[in-house]
Amino acid sequence: MAKDLSSPYVEARSQFWLKVKVHQEDEFLILGYTRPNGSRQHFGALLLGVYERGHLHYVGKVGTGFNRKTLATLFQQFQPLIVSSCPFVPPPTEKHIVYLRPELIAQISYQELTADRKLRQPVFLGLRDDKSVKDVTLPVVAA
Repeated sequence: MAKDLSSPYVEARSQFWLKVKVHQEDEFLILGYTRPNGSRQHFGALLLGVYERGHLHYVGKVGTGFNRKTLATLFQQFQPLIVSSCPFVPPPTEKHIVYLRPELIAQISYQELTADRKLRQPVFLGLRDDKSVKDVTLPVVAA
């Protein structure tokens, strides 16, 4: 919350009390995708993960931030990366997942990392090609 210190408290919305959202950004590995629902084409959401102690851990999925062109382009990039086994330890509980080799890195905006280490309100911003896959680890949360 942001408040004009000289303003009195008012039990209503006002220009003196503002709710300010802070967004964070980090890189996450794309390790799978869900099948599309409804009128959406190619895929529904991306499953994201990070390396932790040598294993890939699931941190959630992202289903926003895509336009039709991005959906189609990503889907084409995914096809040679499809694998039959789950790369996560432990595996996510999502259904109808297509798993991918950990070769693509996504830039993600999110509200926060929850206590159970999942992304809250993630948004896909794009792919990163300037970082090594092994360097994608869980973001450090400031205390």
